Amino acid sequence: MQKTFIHTFLSRALILVLNFGIIIFSTNVWGSQGKGSISMLIADLSIIGFFSNVFVGSITYLTSRYKTADILGVAYIWSIVVGISIPLVVHFSIRPVYDLSYLVLLSVLFSLLTANINYFIGKQDIPKFNLYTILQQGVHLVFLLAAVYIFGFDSLDAYFITLMACYGTLFLVSTVQLYKSAQFSEFSLSGTVIRSMFSYGWKTQLSALMQFMNYRLSFYFLEVYRGIASVGVFSIGVALSEGIWAVSRSLSTILYAKVVNSSDHLESVDAAKVSIKLSFLVTLFFILIILCVPANVYTLVFGAAFHQTKLIFMLLSPGILAIAVSNIIGSYFAGVNRLRILNVKSLVGLVFTVFSSVFIIPEWGIIGACVVTAVSYCLSSGILFWQFYKTTPFKVTDLLPTKHELTLVRQLLRTRK
Repeated sequence: MQKTFIHTFLSRALILVLNFGIIIFSTNVWGSQGKGSISMLIADLSIIGFFSNVFVGSITYLTSRYKTADILGVAYIWSIVVGISIPLVVHFSIRPVYDLSYLVLLSVLFSLLTANINYFIGKQDIPKFNLYTILQQGVHLVFLLAAVYIFGFDSLDAYFITLMACYGTLFLVSTVQLYKSAQFSEFSLSGTVIRSMFSYGWKTQLSALMQFMNYRLSFYFLEVYRGIASVGVFSIGVALSEGIWAVSRSLSTILYAKVVNSSDHLESVDAAKVSIKLSFLVTLFFILIILCVPANVYTLVFGAAFHQTKLIFMLLSPGILAIAVSNIIGSYFAGVNRLRILNVKSLVGLVFTVFSSVFIIPEWGIIGACVVTAVSYCLSSGILFWQFYKTTPFKVTDLLPTKHELTLVRQLLRTRK
């Protein structure tokens, strides 16, 4: 598990670097207006992804329970249906800032790719999961640079077209890799498989959708009240903050794969406690590091329009730390199929976000969005943390390193020297 965590963490660190490479490139080429349009499409794509994940998201949990061809076949069909139908609803219910065809194609391709990646997680093939999460950023960046600097295609459309090419390429490559083990020729549309995937999937995705709205609802309020450029500015601060979740997401992925394949409850709890501690301490460390970076550095990197980036990060950081812990706890509860608490915590956070955004964001703009988001993060995370505290032998002091662990660190550092 330690080796897997190190590899996964390093892959997340690389993803973070690549992602910020894309952000820096896009803000310098298309400015806050273009970054706002990109952020809105990605937010809409993520919302559609939750509908796709009603079936696609349950693949990891059910990989060891049903034939690969059956669960992947159902997920592929659902991905295409949802990827075509839901974008039409989103497009005509929300003021569009991009072409509808981009949303449709990206929805289908991303969902198909996600299905394959979830299968790798279910098989505990974490190296392939790490590889494809890295390639999503790396291939896109390469395609984007080639489009702008080699082919001279520098309109905003280049961002979306290269992203489609990236998802399509990775889906084809990953399908070739799992083709033999999947045995697609044996696919049958089983009612039992469909019911199982739906039963597990809708519960997890209801929670995930509500939690995502906690993360992104401020984008829509800002777009309505302050314009698309304000979304671009706010999204940079959010991206910087959420980049800190690299550790938490690495650990939660490993923990989830371990828990769904384990029958030992105490072993699962112990793994969760270790992951919580690591996530808390490393996330806190990175937050303190970023807070030490001067504000003018962000202006130098992203441009003059992004002078509020450090302030946005400072306001969001308490919530970022809270989510880093709750991500781990949420993965534990999902792995043991205790999904009701995930829905409760997400619903509470969402209700707070909706009602507070109506009054705060029109008055305070970007700063108001930061306050609403941070409080929502802390509120929903607090509910999840309290439930974990009540139902497992966990103490708050478990977040702190023990004398034995500190001794091991010192010994490791001496060995390195």
